[in-house]
Amino acid sequence: MPTIFNFDSEWILANDTVILRPLVESDFENLLPFALQEPEIWKYALFSADGKVGMKTYIDTALKNRKEESEYPFVVIDKRTNSYAGCTRFCDILLFNSTLQIGYTWYGKNFQGTGLNKNCKFLLLQFAFEDLKVERVEFRADNLNERSIAAMKSIGCTVEGVLRNHFIKPDGKRRDSIILSIVKEEWFSNVKQNLLDKLNRED
Repeated sequence: MPTIFNFDSEWILANDTVILRPLVESDFENLLPFALQEPEIWKYALFSADGKVGMKTYIDTALKNRKEESEYPFVVIDKRTNSYAGCTRFCDILLFNSTLQIGYTWYGKNFQGTGLNKNCKFLLLQFAFEDLKVERVEFRADNLNERSIAAMKSIGCTVEGVLRNHFIKPDGKRRDSIILSIVKEEWFSNVKQNLLDKLNRED
């Protein structure tokens, strides 16, 4: 049965640590400091939100893609500090195949390594598998991005392989992309509980 995905829905995912809510144009001012002060965030990204123009283009493109029903972007709010922390989104949404990707994820440096990412991924995965009823969630990263790859493995992703010369980076060079995934059976059999246990240990 195909996944039902309503792009007009205003989904808010939250727990005691984080709020994920739909990205809107007015988030620009609160996200701009990351673009102006933390250029290292975009080192491995396929996009560059570096600078004022970069962040505006990032937000405009994300909202355009939502309107065209190919992506659903979220802004990330750290509830512990009531601060904007970054962004993430559902993308490569293939309704007939009941699959999607979680990607375009970035956090400011003060929120990296704080447990925020695991909380975000738990909420997104739970929503994808239990509300949207998808069969598979995919993740991708630059094969050189060891930090991101380790984070994905730590939440229970399985490495599927590497696509060589997969994408053109903002600097014009090509990158190899590592592909990871979690499938529905894994989520319900062990990934969900293992991730919950990790979140509880961090509290």
